[in-house]
Amino acid sequence: MGRNGIIRLGSRGSKLALWQAEFVKFEVERRTGGKVEIVRIKTTGDMILDVPLARVGGKGLFVKEIEEALLSGRIDLAVHSMKDVPTDLPGALEIVAITRREDPRDAFLSNKVKRFEDLPRGARVGTSSLRRQTQLLGLRPDLVVVDNRGNLDTRIRKMEEGKFDAIILAAAGLRRLGWEQRITQVLPEEISLPAIGQGALGIEIRRDDGETREAVSFLNDRDTAYAVRAERGFLKRLEGGCQVPIAAYGRTEGDAIFLRGMVGRPDGSEIVRGDARGTVADPESLGVELAGQLLDRGAKAILDDVYRAAGK
Repeated sequence: MGRNGIIRLGSRGSKLALWQAEFVKFEVERRTGGKVEIVRIKTTGDMILDVPLARVGGKGLFVKEIEEALLSGRIDLAVHSMKDVPTDLPGALEIVAITRREDPRDAFLSNKVKRFEDLPRGARVGTSSLRRQTQLLGLRPDLVVVDNRGNLDTRIRKMEEGKFDAIILAAAGLRRLGWEQRITQVLPEEISLPAIGQGALGIEIRRDDGETREAVSFLNDRDTAYAVRAERGFLKRLEGGCQVPIAAYGRTEGDAIFLRGMVGRPDGSEIVRGDARGTVADPESLGVELAGQLLDRGAKAILDDVYRAAGK
């Protein structure tokens, strides 16, 4: 915990990141009666907007500077979108809580058509995600997928200016900002399986900071945490970053976890899907098991080719 008992919370400066930080601040202050101060931190991912994420290193770009601030003691707590958090954390840090999940699905936004299925041949679709690109092209190889980086409002404005016939965004961010009326269609998992951790927030602290741990651990949502841990086990086994089209979505029901996963080629020409069921006793191993199943069924060749093409 920081000076004078004030918890300093590090956040990116985007509207959505600040909404997430304010949410955590409000809940912690209400629960503990203490004071939380938000510290804005600019990340590499926020500064490099003209290059696709996959080309500049992907995962970690939105958390690196925030984790450095945690390690140096400049802040005591960080709030991340779990889909931005790499599977390997610095040894001195840990995700101490994963919050109750907002809608994890992808949202389709368009001024021209009502549903993804109605897009005309050759329509331009904006997304910065290879995962989305792969799944959309797998269903509709005629589409032209164009990189669309920036904050949510920037991406929506580009569509409204006519640069895209449609864009795909996370439904969770739009709902959190009160912009759900902009959603034309929420895409079912069969069209677009969500990103690992999509819709959930992760609360990161220094391992040795018992006071902050005590102040924030109530934010952990049991069912969400087990599901996201299974998804992250899947991602870790596949050693996937933003360069690889990987998706997984888990559901916790009582002591059971149901997990669906996908690995594909960026052009959508080959997609390997699967599902598995396990228990909350070891969520990560369920993810590893499903990853192994997909690797055996063709995902290994896909990953090898994608990494080769990326020069890894």
